Amino acid sequence: MGVVTKIKPSTALKAGAKKGKAPIIHDLPLGQIIKDDCINAMKQLPDACVDMVFADPPYNLQLGGDLLRPDGSQVDAVDDDWDKFDTFATYDRFTEAWLAEARRILKPGGSLWVIGSYHNIFRVGSTLQDLGYWILNDIVWRKSNPMPNFRGTRFTNAHETLIWAAKDEKAKYTFNYRAMKTLNDELQMRSDWTIPICSGQERLKRNGVKAHPTQKPEALLYRILLATTNKGDVVLDPFFGTGTTGAVAKRLGREWIGCEREQKYIDVATQRIEEALPLDESALKTMQSPRSAPRVAFGQLVETEMLKAGTKLFDKKRKNQVLVRADGSVEGEHGNGSIHKMGAAAQGQSSCNGWTYWHYDDEQTKSMKPIDHMRQNYLLANEA
Repeated sequence: MGVVTKIKPSTALKAGAKKGKAPIIHDLPLGQIIKDDCINAMKQLPDACVDMVFADPPYNLQLGGDLLRPDGSQVDAVDDDWDKFDTFATYDRFTEAWLAEARRILKPGGSLWVIGSYHNIFRVGSTLQDLGYWILNDIVWRKSNPMPNFRGTRFTNAHETLIWAAKDEKAKYTFNYRAMKTLNDELQMRSDWTIPICSGQERLKRNGVKAHPTQKPEALLYRILLATTNKGDVVLDPFFGTGTTGAVAKRLGREWIGCEREQKYIDVATQRIEEALPLDESALKTMQSPRSAPRVAFGQLVETEMLKAGTKLFDKKRKNQVLVRADGSVEGEHGNGSIHKMGAAAQGQSSCNGWTYWHYDDEQTKSMKPIDHMRQNYLLANEA
């Protein structure tokens, strides 16, 4: 029986079901944590209902004995029961089951992110390919402050691997390329990301002890959600833990659903997400690629009288001049046509971006501005 925990004070919903059968939730439990095993929890959801799945499954570390520092103190390693599997075959069956459910609930254009270490990520990658997922990228998360190898018997484990996959080979998935380039100082975002592990105030603790051994940094989820989802999209995390996915989704204006069977993690996540502050509406606007940006025809500025017919346009040095006509074309000494065609003719070039070449006199600022400035104002005035 799954228990759905809403992230609102003093509210909880129990979903009744016959023993051995998952209850079906017809209305998506947005902003809620389903207390159940992730496979059973996802079975409660309808087909093609979420836009992205972010999964941080058990690593199956198979640790033998305590891990000690050189001074004899014990390392707080991952030794919880939820990370223990009897055999690799058992782990593989578990992996196949949750990945199959995740693929079922993904929308046709949805995508999957899964993170892991060398202990499990290659097994997970093989299974998701067998199930029909199409790998888009593998991302190396390079930890700028990794835990050292105390025994000195191996290289320091300074990274984890993320797999980003579409539901199938032909899926039209979301990728906000322009936003990622802007985030990376106008350089194309690469597949190796340097982000520190959780520390300081971000590391959640209870009674001085880590609330969760594998808490992921919010910066990592921030980049993932900003890159591959849009405002209002539904993100599901089948291994919710302390709620990093939910907290970041709330900040970025995304909807979220969590699956978590451990009450101690649900309690931490609930408090954390309730305290998370969403970004202001204006801050949620991100740079768009030219293909996804709304198109504005020059004629739209004319027909709405943002730029009146009869207005004179100039190049930056006022060497060339055209007159705006009622149909959105412009006319000058080189003939008439579109702003792009006449800009090219004025320069003796084969092409021209008329939006940045032609300028108008702004009466308010007493300065010349490119007509692209007026186009941006038009977009802002007509946003939904």
